[in-house]
Amino acid sequence: MSDVTVTVTENGSYKVTGVVNLVGADGEPVPGGDGDPIFLCRCGGSSNKPFCDGTHSKIGFQGAMTAVAAADAAEASEA
Repeated sequence: MSDVTVTVTENGSYKVTGVVNLVGADGEPVPGGDGDPIFLCRCGGSSNKPFCDGTHSKIGFQGAMTAVAAADAAEASEA
């Protein structure tokens, strides 16, 4: 069995490397995950879910750590 690695990219998708079985909500297999890296949507805006289509960069998606840091900075500047 091969190792699977999921990497959270900064303000972007999840990069998945290794062999994985992708299954849709209907229980049917989703093509992909055969060993080549795949990128899964994290922003919710992709028109090709579950895969990333780059929408995160168009809508200004910020991952949790970035969003929290920005909110903290805005709060500190208001004080």
